[in-house]
Formats: sequence, structure tokens, C-alpha cells
Amino acid sequence: MLGVILGRAGYDVLTASDGVAALEVLANEQDVSVVLCDVRMPRLDGLGFLDRLGELGRPVHTVVMSAYGSMDLAIEAMKRGAYDYISKPFKSDEILLTLRKVEERERLTIENARLRAQVREQGGLDGFVGRSEAVLELVATVKQVAPFPSTVLLTGESGTGKELLARALHRLSPRADAPFVAVNCGAIPGALLESELFGHERGAFTGAVRSRAGLFEHAHKGTLLLDELGELPLELQPKLLRVLEEQRVRRVGASKDAAVDVRVVAATSRDLHREVAEGRFREDLFYRLDVVHLRLPSLRERPEDIPLLVQHFVQALGERLGKRIRGVEAEALSALERAPWPGNVRQLENAVERAMLLCHTDQIGLADLPAHVVAPAAEDPDEDLSVKRRGAALERELIVKALRRSADNRTQAAKLLDISYKALLYKIRDYGLDT
Repeated sequence: MLGVILGRAGYDVLTASDGVAALEVLANEQDVSVVLCDVRMPRLDGLGFLDRLGELGRPVHTVVMSAYGSMDLAIEAMKRGAYDYISKPFKSDEILLTLRKVEERERLTIENARLRAQVREQGGLDGFVGRSEAVLELVATVKQVAPFPSTVLLTGESGTGKELLARALHRLSPRADAPFVAVNCGAIPGALLESELFGHERGAFTGAVRSRAGLFEHAHKGTLLLDELGELPLELQPKLLRVLEEQRVRRVGASKDAAVDVRVVAATSRDLHREVAEGRFREDLFYRLDVVHLRLPSLRERPEDIPLLVQHFVQALGERLGKRIRGVEAEALSALERAPWPGNVRQLENAVERAMLLCHTDQIGLADLPAHVVAPAAEDPDEDLSVKRRGAALERELIVKALRRSADNRTQAAKLLDISYKALLYKIRDYGLDT
């Protein structure tokens, strides 16, 4: 009966009268991928067959059937390697549905194996994963410039992996055995940042009870990542320029310089060209940093990398969380590929981690994903997407708010807007706000 049902459904079917005969068939037929097996059989029963099959190491999915079944028997069969369990009597649709599930699992297993192989191929950059043209070009450039001490400027949106790439530059360089030191220039108050970067001598300021080396000295012979460099206060920029040009630092309160050998990697999500034009970043420092400029693409620019990134995160997070997840269901993966990801790779990783924590099976499903991924906000087909027009409208609105908050004190408004007084006057005139 099963042979007829499955033959009509398009399957190639082989039959055996019991477990011993089935093992003989499997010894001669290497293409068998699924076994439907009764529990009560002469010579070798179903559970014994599962044990012998496990010893052979054949990669087949076994579905156990029995009219004498119980939950205990089903659990025992699963423990011995069965993929699923069906109670007799059964309907033909039930058997076909079970086989469809086996096929889907096999497809996912093959796809995940392919993605894992691609992840391993990309392993040369400390997990900076991707197969898109933009990423491959970036990886090739990193490998080309890593051996040299030249300064590298990394730009890109938040969450694109700038620190990850900086660490890869360090690991692939001759400085790999020396320290890699990272500092977020926007996370340290300006009054403390100079001491943090260059160090200080005892008594240099209130609270300096002992001498302290700065991060440049800590990174001697190694690499220093200046993250969010666009936040560096203007008064510190000439001091950084001097260190970059002379490879010497002077601690706060010191009278002598100390030589340092540091490869500097700078990273920022700001547009430094615009920062220079508006007077917030020194032009000479910008050109000193911009020796090798690597722009990291947003995830929107490389959606084809999402399946590979997801598989990478499932593997890496599975080890950290101690949770075994085999992969992602096709519908869930499609939703992940369609989502906008304004937070880029970091946001994608957070979504995968959340899904893994909520997942109750060995595969992430649609129900495990955040709501914004499953049902992203609908896009207005008539919405004005001009960056120039939308950006200008936002800028005008902010200027109006700043003038209102400062009671039309333009000097104070320029400070609120974080632009120069002269730039504000030009913009007030351009937007017709001077009437």
C-alpha cells in the first residue's frame, strides 16, 4: 500500500520484509534518503534496526510507524535516531506531509552546510562575513594594506563593522603580537580625552596623584583605533596631528616627548568632508588620516550577504549561548532578507540573538523574529525620497528651533546646531529666515 501511495507521489520506492532485509537493501543501494520502518517485525524489530543503522553511519532519515505505539515508544525511537513517529492507522496525506518535512529539513541542512563553508572561506578577517562584490573588494584591500604602517580611515554607518575591520587590519599586520588598543573619542569628555590619549604626569592637574601612560604609549608597536574620530574636540586635533606626523607624544604636564611606534586606524560615521567644510574638523588632520580610505557598505547595499551573516551569527551565538540551532526556516530567512536594517549588521545580529533565545525548536521560525522584521513599515509610493530636498527641509527646521530656543541669539543658536557662526548666517540667508 505504501509503495503505491509513494510511487504515485513521484518517489522511487524500495521495499524490505523486515529489519535484516532492510539492512541488506541499504548495503547495496546508496541513494536511499528516507526509511519508513514498522516497529514490530520478525528477526529485527524497528528499534533494533535504528541501532544497527546508527552503527552503519548511513545519513538517512527514518520515520517509525506502529499500531501499538505510545508516547514512551515514540520518545525511545527518537532517542535512537528516528526523525519522526507515526501511529497506525494513518492517512496517505499524513505520510506525504511527513516526507515533505523530511525534504525541507534535508534542503536546509544542505543550504546550511554550503553557507558554513562560505563562512569558513571568509574567516580571514575575524568574522567580517560577506560574498557581495563590495565586501570582496573591501576584504582584498584590507589584506593588501594590512602589512604596512600607513594610517587607515574607516567610514560607514553605525553598525557596519568598523571596529571588526580595524581588528582584522591589526591581526593581518606584522604588529599582530603587539597590543590592539581601541578608544571611543565620543564617549570620553573632552577635558579628559587629552590625558587618556597622551597620558599625564603627577600633579599635572587636580586629581593626578601619579603619572600615567596614555593610550598611544599603551599601543606602542601595535595598533590604536580612534573610533568616532569625528567627535574629537577641535582643540585636541592639532595635538593629534603632531603625534601622527612626528610619532612622538608629550604627556600632559611633561616637558619632554616620548617616541611611539603606533599604527593609527581612525573610524567615523560622520561625513568628514562636510565636517571640514563647516569648520568642525581640521583639513590638515583629515588629509593626514585619509592615507587609505576604506568605506564600509551598509547592509542595504549588500542584501545578498544576509543569509551568510545569519548563518555566521547562528553558529557563533550558539556556542556563546549554549543553544543548538540548526538553521533558519525559509520563510523566516526571506523576512530577514526583506527587512530594512537601519542599524546594519549589529541590528541583524541582535535580531538573530533574540530569535535564538525565543526559539523552542532547532530552527528559527517566523514567530521567533522581532515584529519589525516580520511586518516592516509599509512604504509610501508617493514619498519624496530626495536626500537633497528632505535634508534641506530637516536642516531648516532645526535652525528655526535653535533660533527660537536661543531667543534669536545667533551665536548661541550656532552652538546649539554645532556649526560655525558664519555657516549659520549663510544658511539663514539661503532659507529665507532673515526677514
